[in-house]
Amino acid sequence: MSAGESHGRSRQLREKAQELSKAAERSTDPEERRRLQEKARRLRDQSEQEGKIDDRGMDPM
Repeated sequence: MSAGESHGRSRQLREKAQELSKAAERSTDPEERRRLQEKARRLRDQSEQEGKIDDRGMDPM
């Protein structure tokens, strides 16, 4: 994956996390809200990790 591709994926993950956070805010079911918030948090974490890889310009794997 090139640096541009990983940057695009990182952005997509952040956008999806934001969508999930908004859905959680609208949810009236506490369990559904918690589930959506947790999924959004995991996507943000993944986005940050991919951003760090992109900053170094290489994949450590």
